[in-house]
Amino acid sequence: MSEKKLNLYVEINNSNLIFYVEETYNQNSSKIKYKLDIPTIGLERNKILNFDELFDIIKKNIYLSEQNLKCTFKEIVLILDNFDISFVTLSGYKKLNGSQILRENITYILNTLKFYVDKNEEKKTILHIFNSRFSLDNKTIINPPIGLFGDFYSHELSFSLINRNDFKNLQSIFEKCNLRIKKILLKSFLKGVFISDKNLDIDTFFFIEVESNHSKIFYFENDCLKFEQSFKFGHDIIIKDISKITLFKKEIVEEILNDIELKNSVSEEELIEKKFFQDNNFRKIKKKLIFDIAEARINEILDLMIFKNINLKYYNKLPKSLFFQLKSASSFQGIKDIYKNIFRQKGILDARCIGKLSHENMVHTASKLVHFGWKKEAIPFTKTKKSIIARFFSLIFE
Repeated sequence: MSEKKLNLYVEINNSNLIFYVEETYNQNSSKIKYKLDIPTIGLERNKILNFDELFDIIKKNIYLSEQNLKCTFKEIVLILDNFDISFVTLSGYKKLNGSQILRENITYILNTLKFYVDKNEEKKTILHIFNSRFSLDNKTIINPPIGLFGDFYSHELSFSLINRNDFKNLQSIFEKCNLRIKKILLKSFLKGVFISDKNLDIDTFFFIEVESNHSKIFYFENDCLKFEQSFKFGHDIIIKDISKITLFKKEIVEEILNDIELKNSVSEEELIEKKFFQDNNFRKIKKKLIFDIAEARINEILDLMIFKNINLKYYNKLPKSLFFQLKSASSFQGIKDIYKNIFRQKGILDARCIGKLSHENMVHTASKLVHFGWKKEAIPFTKTKKSIIARFFSLIFE
């Protein structure tokens, strides 16, 4: 019978700290044994502004989880969704002149590029490194071409980085809780991996998330996280605009968006039903007006996030696929249709509205990444120097 094991995960997002304890039975069987969701304290504007407050609340709730489960944790996996993350993509080269590519060639390129990033991004720490592209004689190859012959080899790596002070603060907080950080994972990376695993024919896509008062976009290319950006606006600006023009309360606007069918073909004669006016005097407000306001605002949102986003200029060769997640996957059907129509007009024919990543799927995906890694993650190799005695015995026995 397999021995059960408890693993601790902590997610830090825009508004909450979420503590998960995963119970694993074997490599493929696990469940969330314990979950605690509390408001974030000490974090503002993607920064740790009050170390002591954040430390106290984390320590208190880790102790609470240990008491509840009658166990002691020694390590933790962190899932980050609200720190300023930057991205760097670099390529290394090797002239082969017809010779064979060796593992040492690839290791050298990887370590050289990592050294370059460490040296030039002194205020940042690397979280993820991805093998984003292999090319031999100008032909893209899926896997590292070890053992193949050629004239010119190029290897592209993509780096995800966090501010070093943020990294050190997080490290210090959990060290003071007697916990070693086993792995730090970006939530965007987890979502990208989950989508990729569920859609094996898609390895390059945009993901757009629009919540009430914040939004996020990330870009996955060749199963690698290449870019992410957060925005301080969301669906509230659509609700507020409609409310301002129609004089409906925000709650009524949400009811209307949940109830009526918003389409470009909506008749100019169709009016908002009397039931939405409640105690107010009935006014002739056209459904087409609601549609036009929503469409205009969504166009602005998507222009800022993707189509006119200067930060995406390097990546914005629009892929065929895009996934988007709205405040509620079950509501605002008309709003979803407006998004899909705009994407279609912009040339993205495969735009899919998906639900939120469940806690179970997120933790399970994180667990797989921690234990088995990701097919595109690159691990720098450091060759340790042997002592004189070790080298002596190596000469005799190796």
